[in-house]
Amino acid sequence: MASSFAKPTGPDGAIPMAEMNTTPLIDVMLVLLIMFIITIPIQTHSVAVELPGQTQELPMEMNPIKNKVGIDADGVIRWNGAAIDRLTLRQYLAASLRRPVEPELQFQPDAAARYMAVDAVLADIKRAGVTKLGFVGNERYGQF
Repeated sequence: MASSFAKPTGPDGAIPMAEMNTTPLIDVMLVLLIMFIITIPIQTHSVAVELPGQTQELPMEMNPIKNKVGIDADGVIRWNGAAIDRLTLRQYLAASLRRPVEPELQFQPDAAARYMAVDAVLADIKRAGVTKLGFVGNERYGQF
């Protein structure tokens, strides 16, 4: 929007400015923006979630001497032969640690089990605080 004039017209020889001053426009826009932000209603939307209550004693087969955790090639977790999910595994681990004497936990993943599944189960075992952990069946992997 700049333009130049052919001859100076001011008493001191200055060229008149022909540009628009945008500072007041920016000030008005900032005030409007702040007013808009203040008038936005506060989000009071909430989602009601019903959490399960206190669970009863777990219906599991727990050996007081040793328990076996296995992972199939399909990624199915097994506790003493029974198929379980990771949440149930965490509950079983917590229940076994509440015993007066911690039972030994034998871990036996299948050779074709995915690494991610084995790693997730080992992380759950570590987070539970199991101290008596043994790996079973390593001899079947053999030398490559």
